Formats: sequence, structure tokens, C-alpha cells
Amino acid sequence: MTPRRPLGADAIPPSDDAPAGVPGPVEPSAPSRPGPSSLYAALDLGTISCRMLIAQPRGSQFLVVDSFSKTVQLGTGLEASGRLSRAAMGRTVQALRICKKKLEKHGVTRMRLVATGACRRARNSRDFIRQVRRETGLSLEIIQPEEEARLAVISCAPLVSRRAEQLLVVDIGGGSTELVWIDLSTVAPEDRPRAIMRLGRGFEARGAGEARVVDWISVPLGVATLKDQFQDVEDDAARFALMSWFFEENLQSFRPYSSQNRREGFQIIGTSGTVTTVAASFLNLRRYDRAKVDGLQMTSDQIDSVIREYLSLGPEGRRTDPRIGRDRHTLIMSGAAILQALMRIWPTDRLSVADRGLREGLLYAQMSADGVLEEGPCE
Repeated sequence: MTPRRPLGADAIPPSDDAPAGVPGPVEPSAPSRPGPSSLYAALDLGTISCRMLIAQPRGSQFLVVDSFSKTVQLGTGLEASGRLSRAAMGRTVQALRICKKKLEKHGVTRMRLVATGACRRARNSRDFIRQVRRETGLSLEIIQPEEEARLAVISCAPLVSRRAEQLLVVDIGGGSTELVWIDLSTVAPEDRPRAIMRLGRGFEARGAGEARVVDWISVPLGVATLKDQFQDVEDDAARFALMSWFFEENLQSFRPYSSQNRREGFQIIGTSGTVTTVAASFLNLRRYDRAKVDGLQMTSDQIDSVIREYLSLGPEGRRTDPRIGRDRHTLIMSGAAILQALMRIWPTDRLSVADRGLREGLLYAQMSADGVLEEGPCE
């Protein structure tokens, strides 16, 4: 299942307040307006951003009709207080009002609207959910880490190599990082992407010839929460090194962490604003182009080169670098620390970049449950 955008809709310039790798609000771009009965919506409210896609089934894939992305910083101050702040909730409600208008404009009735890391941790999240319902009419659902990980995995299925026998899917969020290790060695090469799709039903053990989840973990460290842990360290390079080391320390309970795996047949797929921003920087994209980023393969040396450039720029240089984006510059180094730790630990020197994630997984899961996606090649 690859989300298909109409011709010319792949290159979406970020809005002034959208970080690199996150498209700003766009108008409907389908050739003709589809009927509401064929439309589905998926909304992902995370620690940093509020994102929504509206799409219609198209064969074994789907076509994006409208989208929205806004940096709301819902998790600001959460680590210190344990609560969502009034200002953060206000910003988020304003973004959700725009989402509501888009849903009404298209007459969407099939939708799933979820909240993740910040709302899972905040003591006042239930009050916030009620506020959202009262002020926007939208019903948000707080999902647990396993479902978040599962949805991220199935969204990346089209990027799974037929040669991959061991797969690590990494979703670096604002408040947490999900890692899922999958054994594909008993799956026929031509069926490996489809076997990943079938994990949408759950991570429980399956029979021979199916993808097997060896282990998964949700580390309570994302780009925002890791940054907050070390904000008192003044030296830029020292802070980066400490963040990378600290993240690695939090992987000790992840079973595959210490296992010996050969490089051949091993694939890492990374999905997050961090990964797409590093890719955009590597490609020197001053205007973000999803078609060039999604599916790109980067070597460890290429990733390290970008990170070294970030460090040489320093905080001020990163703030003004158009490839990073105005809202991403304060978070890119914590994300890069996570990414570098992962590439340092596991036996591969390549990363597959995924500009897709929770929203795409939500759409696939809804459409699959309704039986509106045709069986066909997963590409």
C-alpha cells in the first residue's frame, strides 16, 4: 500500500511554521472531488505535531485528497510538570478546529483520530480529550505504544526489500521511539512486503511462512523528551554525545540489541521527521520533495556526514539552514543522536528512509477492515 498523490502533488513546500519533512496544509489535489462515502481520514496528534490525511481507496493503494500538518508542541513543559500546559492545549485545539473544517468540507464519516506520546503521559490528558470534544466536536482516542508501533510497521511495508531476512523498523517520535525487530527468513521473498502488512492484525506469533516479531520496544525518549533530559548541557557536541549514549543505554532490555546478526539480509527502515530531514539535508533540498526522499537509501557514512555538518553549523547555523526548517532546528540534534546510536549498534550500513508513518498505517487499517483495498502488489 503506497499512498499515491496525483501528478505534481509530490513536491509540497513546507509552510512557514512546518519543519522540514513535514508538509504544510494543502488543498485537495485529486483530479475530481470523490463522494464522501469513499473517503477516509486519519489524524495523528503527537508530542510535537498534529497531522491529518484524507484519502480514498484506489486499487491496492490509496489516493491522498487533502492533508494538514501543524507544529503544536503539545508536549512543551510536560517532562517538568507531568501535565499538558494551557497554552499547548490552546494551540492544539486551534489546529484541530482546522481539521474539523476539512472533515466537514469533504463530508468524511470514516475516520480514526488518535493521540500518542504526550497524551499517554500527561496527568490531565483526559481533561484535554474532553476539552477537544467540547470545543471541536472531535473524539480523540489515546492509543498504546504497541498499536503505534504496529501502525508504523505496516505503513512501511512497501519499502521492505525482497532480500530482507531481518528487519528493524524505527519510528522516532517526539515523546517516544518505537523499534520493532521482525524475522522474515521463513517468508518467500516475493511475499515479504505483504507479510509485513499482515502484522497489522497484531504482533502475536504466527505460523511458518509468516513474518515473526522477535521483539519490540517503546523507549520513552523521542526528539523532545531526549532534548529535555540534557538541556542543561551547554556544549553542543558534548550534549549530542551524551544524548546518543543515553539513548543506547535505554535499549538494554531490547532482546536483539546484543544478538549477533550478519550484515547480509538485514534492513533498517526509519520513519520520522528526523529521518526525512537528514535525507533532505543529504540531498541538499531547499524545498522538500517527498518523491525524492521516500524510499531513499542512505549509508552510515552519509548519515554521519550530515550529522557532522549539523554539529559544525552550531545552534545558530542550524536555525537558519533552510533544509532543516524553523521548527525542526531545536530538535534535530536529539533526533540525530537517536539515529546515530541505532546505526552504530546494528549490523547494517544502510538506512531506508520512509516519509510515511502513523497516518498511513491508520488509513490502511481502516480500508483493509472495510475490504475496500484490492489484493495486489505491495508497491
